[in-house]
Amino acid sequence: MFRVTEVVKHLLVINILMYLGTMLLGDPSHGTSLDLVNEKVTDFSLWGRYRLAMFFPTSDYFRPFQIVTHMFMHADIGHLFFNMFAVFMFGPPLEATWGPKRFLFYYLVAGFGSVLLHTLVRGIEIYWFGESIFAANVPSLGASGAVFGLLVGYGMLFPENRIMLLIPPIPLKAKYFVLIYAGVELFMGLGNLNTGVAHYAHLGGALFGFLLILYWRKFGSRL
Repeated sequence: MFRVTEVVKHLLVINILMYLGTMLLGDPSHGTSLDLVNEKVTDFSLWGRYRLAMFFPTSDYFRPFQIVTHMFMHADIGHLFFNMFAVFMFGPPLEATWGPKRFLFYYLVAGFGSVLLHTLVRGIEIYWFGESIFAANVPSLGASGAVFGLLVGYGMLFPENRIMLLIPPIPLKAKYFVLIYAGVELFMGLGNLNTGVAHYAHLGGALFGFLLILYWRKFGSRL
């Protein structure tokens, strides 16, 4: 019988409370956001709740706590819903298999791995490929990197389980779903499509989740 496991329940609660609580800090207007990115103004407080998002380390807006807080921040209710729905769907089977400590460790490794790859790619874009230095002032936020780690974990542990797609509405084995989704993200990232989505953060979560499972399979886990 399906149930929400303990760590998953706490992750859902923390993300929802963070979203509701940080709404009190407010969002900058579109014009203010552009001015903050382009350094026409540099008042960090004007970012409102986006102060808890992740900025590139060379940005004047970067703060070390953002490495953690950005994973529990979401841009809007839709962003929050789809990420938490994925945690709700794919998290419990993994936690039930691994146990709470191992599951939480995996979730955080995927989340930190996602921001690591995203930051690395952003640095390459700025310093090697001539991206504007103001790109360092564009914030990133969300649990999507950790969620992609969950997708990979589910695909590796339950490869034959079938997932019902929405478009088209057909069942697909988990192992194929993960490969297709990761391939689409890589294509969109390389093609610089839909720049509002941090594709390499998604791929980073998937990659670090994949590598951690391989490590556990070979050397085991003390958790």
